[in-house]
Amino acid sequence: MACESQPAGVRTPNGKKPTVGWREWVGLPCLGIQEIKAKIDTGARSSCLHAFNLKRFEKEGRPFVRFEVHPIQRSHAQKVEIESPVLEERKVRSSNGHVSVRPVILTQLELLGARWDIELTLANRDVMGFRMLLGREALRTRVLIDCGRSYFGRRAARSKLRRVDR
Repeated sequence: MACESQPAGVRTPNGKKPTVGWREWVGLPCLGIQEIKAKIDTGARSSCLHAFNLKRFEKEGRPFVRFEVHPIQRSHAQKVEIESPVLEERKVRSSNGHVSVRPVILTQLELLGARWDIELTLANRDVMGFRMLLGREALRTRVLIDCGRSYFGRRAARSKLRRVDR
């Protein structure tokens, strides 16, 4: 699980920004998550990861959080346990207008073969359709979005996703 910094720029061989669809398979290698389905949400400023059993604590005088993630939608079969330093606590307004204070962590996103640092808020998204939202700050200046397509990075990577949106 290598988490060294990498250049933030993502470019295709012809030097243009790559295109992503309205949903993509992404990785969070520093958190031990090889792949998780993320909804691309330009209406959201910040990105959010599904987290449950969230416990805040201090370690060496710094705020930390320990939590668990079910990375596969509609499944509790796989569980990843994660511990991470807390970057800050942030007020976030949900799509229904409810404001909550969420811990924010810094980690690396892997998308289309490139990696860069992103901030993730943590919230229980069990009732939501996607375990992760990628907000506009994580994608700004790096990719173009084709809202009519999906899975540019890993089409048909999973047997359940053989159908390609057109």
